[in-house]
Amino acid sequence: MRLTVNLRQLAKKNLSLRGELTAEELEIAEDDELIHVPNPLKYDLTVQAVEGAVLVQGRLEVLLVCECARCLRSFEYRVVLPNWVCHVPLSGQGRAPAQNDSVDLTPSVREDTLLAFPQRPLCDVGCPGLPQAAPSRPAAPASAQQAQADVSVWAELNKLKF
Repeated sequence: MRLTVNLRQLAKKNLSLRGELTAEELEIAEDDELIHVPNPLKYDLTVQAVEGAVLVQGRLEVLLVCECARCLRSFEYRVVLPNWVCHVPLSGQGRAPAQNDSVDLTPSVREDTLLAFPQRPLCDVGCPGLPQAAPSRPAAPASAQQAQADVSVWAELNKLKF
């Protein structure tokens, strides 16, 4: 179910909307393999009509399950937009399409929520990442004979004339 507002009801009085929207309802594709949206987005909004537009104010919140970009450990990340405000024009350029005297607020909610997602999720700011293996040192030549063979290869290359 999408988040819609009936314009006829809104003309009479301000509306309060409270509920949840799933990732499927918000049409959030999990393109980023480090961020998952298993929990619904919770909203608590006040909607009012203002001169040819709809003004929406309130709170948006969703709990994400992320994998750290450094160590790949799973952790929870809460996206909270406590003072979310959205101006939806009903006429002119960039207007929201009205269908059956209703305006869909879902695209605005989706867009602002996605913008609040972490770009590079980290479990901790100081995360050291995956444990590193000790750097390997080049092995020393097994014998003087091996060292002599290495030198002779370079000597042969030095004889080339370009």
